[in-house]
Amino acid sequence: MDSSPHLPLVLAITGASGAPYAVRLLEVLLAAGREIHLSISSAGQAVFLQEIGRRLDLERPDPAILLGAAFERLPAGALDRLHVWHHRDLMAPIASGSFLTAAMVICPCSGGTLAAVAHSQGGNLIHRAAEVHLKERRKLVVVPRETPLSLPQLRNMAAIHEAGAVVLPASPGFYAAADSVADLVDFVVARICDQIGVPNTLVRRWGSA
Repeated sequence: MDSSPHLPLVLAITGASGAPYAVRLLEVLLAAGREIHLSISSAGQAVFLQEIGRRLDLERPDPAILLGAAFERLPAGALDRLHVWHHRDLMAPIASGSFLTAAMVICPCSGGTLAAVAHSQGGNLIHRAAEVHLKERRKLVVVPRETPLSLPQLRNMAAIHEAGAVVLPASPGFYAAADSVADLVDFVVARICDQIGVPNTLVRRWGSA
């Protein structure tokens, strides 16, 4: 659990399928009053356009385009807590372990990003920030969405788990009586929030009335 709710969270969006998970997670975290440092890869940009029809400008990202309808639902001042960094900007604060953070989530996490982090072969800000969280022993949650999985991917997941990360596949459960795709998205987002200690009521808990 996140014992430092006053510290910022890092969110990275990479080129795996699952843009709706990323948008909903960002909305929930901002609505919870958290400060977010966000970075989006060029492949993540392409997936956003393909899956939800939003063309992101990585040089000057527009939160209204990024969040879509969620933009209007956010409480006043929420966007003041959003900081967006270009994935090539290795001078960003999140590239250094001296910049204190509570946790990092890569959602969705592509196979290439998983491999780069698992083998410490960072080539961009996202890879570097993830390596920082591992070396500083801070919570790192990766959310892959791939099926079936190859042996190298499984080995990369094992390696990153052994290094201290949480591997949380985007595998929604149906036991919470989901009525819509949005409910299935919320299931995964709730599990992510649980891992980083962000309270939420996105799903009915098992055993609850």
